Amino acid sequence: MTSLPRPAIDLSADEARRIALRAQGFLGAPDRKSGVRGVLRHLGAVQLDTISVLARSHELIPYARLGAVGRGRVEAAYWDGTSGTGPARPHAFEYWSHAACILPIEEWPHFAFRRRAYRTRPHWHHDLPAGAYDTVIKQLTAEGPLTATELGGAKNKGEWWDWSDAKVAVERALMYGEVVCTERRSWKRVYDLAERAIPQTLLHDDLDDRECLRRLVRLAGQALGVGTRADIADYHRLKGEQFDSVVADSGLVPVTVEGWDKPAWADPAALETAPRGRHRTTLLSPFDSLIWERARTERIFGFTHRLEAYVPKPKRVHGYFAMPVLAGGRLVGRVDPAREGSTLVAKQASLDSPKSVPAVAQALREAATWVNCDSVRVERVNKPELTAELVRALG
Repeated sequence: MTSLPRPAIDLSADEARRIALRAQGFLGAPDRKSGVRGVLRHLGAVQLDTISVLARSHELIPYARLGAVGRGRVEAAYWDGTSGTGPARPHAFEYWSHAACILPIEEWPHFAFRRRAYRTRPHWHHDLPAGAYDTVIKQLTAEGPLTATELGGAKNKGEWWDWSDAKVAVERALMYGEVVCTERRSWKRVYDLAERAIPQTLLHDDLDDRECLRRLVRLAGQALGVGTRADIADYHRLKGEQFDSVVADSGLVPVTVEGWDKPAWADPAALETAPRGRHRTTLLSPFDSLIWERARTERIFGFTHRLEAYVPKPKRVHGYFAMPVLAGGRLVGRVDPAREGSTLVAKQASLDSPKSVPAVAQALREAATWVNCDSVRVERVNKPELTAELVRALG
């Protein structure tokens, strides 16, 4: 197999793009044997979000890499091993990484640095009355795993935006690491004592900050394949100076990339052989780790993307939850989806060129099958002259 250049470790822009795609699971045969849990371990973090249009983001992440894996299997892969009395063999836990993320359970010790930081951080705008924190801990101790509703309610009555004391307390305990979430019920977090839910071999904060940071920088570099300081630090939302303090000992190697105006680092394993294989054609969640960092997405793909869910409707360009379309290792357009009964609706399809039509149609057909829709309807295309061609391609 052809080797990539190693003496100077200079990468072309195309090599860097292909390395990034392979590292994220979009180039080469998908690892169906390891399944959803394998995707989670490989990426190191899967972002959670409440928005559900085609599906929720944590479902879209493995779908984009594995194809039409059953949605029930996705949920089970993250949270199975549980019972009515709590998790028996957790595979993952939820914590603050890039954002609110699902993380492999074996990474619990490596977030000790963040748990320590939270314990010394001011508590934002949430003040707790005396005894509220202890009350929540005692209730979980006595009753076992509970949702915020079962702890007394997540919100104060009449004020939908205002967390209850119980919700503030349990979320604070989650940040401190005294409480953990390894299960969800009907999309609600189920809280349990960490000492009960985390395997004893992992239940410790023994690693110092430097060891935690070194591990997370290495994992981020492996998941990205190649990235700048900002790219790699952003993966687990580390500070630049935290990255600087450990990168020399992380195992990542310095590289230069054609067209990149900043230094970069790569996973040495990613440089061993030229990345090749079959490309995935798929819709991407806006919260997919391939495109988390906007500047990186522009640098690698020449593609500017912005989540417009929080943009006033009249100012949206591509739609509420526009999903980039990946095909042939390129981002070739966007689709803003919706579901109406058994019909998948492309509220807007934004195509880069006529060459994008077959890929967008393929991505829409596969997505429709995955969510049990038997037809696709196109409402609007950014290039109206391509509407008929897209409809024909959809069959």
